[in-house]
Amino acid sequence: PMLQSDCCLSLQAYNIHVNGVLHCRVRYSQLLGLHEQLRKEYGANVVPAFPRKKIFTLTPAEVEQRREQLEKYMQAVRQDPTLGGSETFNSFLRKAQQETQQIPTEEVVLEVMLSNGQKVKVTILTSDQTEDVLEAVASKLDLPDDLVGYFSLFLVRETKDGAFSFVRKLQEFELPYVSVTSLHNAEFRIILRKSYWDSSYDDDVMEHHVGLNLLYAQTVSDIEHRWILVNKEQHRQLKSLQEKVSKKEFIRLAQTLKYYGYLKFDPCVTDFPEKGCHVVVSAGNNELNFQVRLPNEQIKEGSFKVTRMRCWRVTSSVPMSNGPSGSSPGKSEVKLELAFEYLMSKDRLQWVTITSPQAIMLSICLQSMVDELMVKKSGGSIRKMFRRRANGALRRSDSQQAVKSPPLLDSPDPSREPMAKLSSKLTSVSLRGISHSSSANEVGTNDFHGNYAFEGIGDEDL
Repeated sequence: PMLQSDCCLSLQAYNIHVNGVLHCRVRYSQLLGLHEQLRKEYGANVVPAFPRKKIFTLTPAEVEQRREQLEKYMQAVRQDPTLGGSETFNSFLRKAQQETQQIPTEEVVLEVMLSNGQKVKVTILTSDQTEDVLEAVASKLDLPDDLVGYFSLFLVRETKDGAFSFVRKLQEFELPYVSVTSLHNAEFRIILRKSYWDSSYDDDVMEHHVGLNLLYAQTVSDIEHRWILVNKEQHRQLKSLQEKVSKKEFIRLAQTLKYYGYLKFDPCVTDFPEKGCHVVVSAGNNELNFQVRLPNEQIKEGSFKVTRMRCWRVTSSVPMSNGPSGSSPGKSEVKLELAFEYLMSKDRLQWVTITSPQAIMLSICLQSMVDELMVKKSGGSIRKMFRRRANGALRRSDSQQAVKSPPLLDSPDPSREPMAKLSSKLTSVSLRGISHSSSANEVGTNDFHGNYAFEGIGDEDL
């Protein structure tokens, strides 16, 4: 729709989307307030320039120009490691989320699920951020502080067979209670799962009985849902260990099985090796595993190593007749795609595309695999990186996790072009006027996430 120019400038509001769902609605004056706070804290030379205020009413073209300038400003702030990870920026987004969803600050009981279907009820404030809720769950379970960082909270959608479809890992700029209740759908749940990929970290977790129980429950659940492949003999051995309640031995055996520690995604479509192939994608062991059903019904399997992905991007194509901004993620009206450029052979790069409502979760998995690889390369210890205690007190919100995917603040925008950029560097912010004219921005060459773990290969590697 064409923009109706507002008679009062301060009424011009902008929607910020997170992963395809309306996160918050903000006015120019609020963004200006954020800018001034960042300047005061970090200095004018660090903070990007902010679009200037104008005295007169803006024309529709000027309103759209301002929206684009504000979007660029928010993306620049988000992509700056200091500003983007700052408490000032994240608390601004959390507060705006709470105000937009009109949820007052009060004590509530939030239900968090474990892999075995057990429900942990925690008493929190509606204004508690992701880390606070994670710590409340850990405290309720008696999980020690130095193991909290090995786990994360995930937003999932419960399927009819009791399995889960992963929507995203909850991020530091959101309030879990608000995120899950604003979806107004009981199928959406918050689940606690381990958040690392390298199974050698299982040893740290298994040192403590609560960590061992959580890991055991997740392993049993993944086997039951056939995420981990088990033959008859292995199944017999596992059952015998289960009867003896030998949890550590059970996990040790499971670690040797195919797809242990992988996240399995819902069946979707890929253009590899040819267009329109049905595929089941699993992420784990620093790779994306493809089980492809070719048009002749033949099943082929292959893996794409994260170290051979030069870059990737998430895009969305949105039909112009889309529903309301706050519609649930995973609905068919938004077509999400993850595309990665892969080093097929020494001198040949090829783009591979996966079309899936879970494209954002897939990109978060890729990012966290890269983060973990980089921590290992630099000789960092996951336990040290995760330790949250500062002077004996739990730090709030400023802890730096080693295995942490960057927040994703970009999304399909129904009233813009049919092919909308969804994620530039997986840390972008999508900001749009509540009503404005459409503009055609093609996905440009820099709208992708470069991979710092990318390694060239020689002939001997092929």
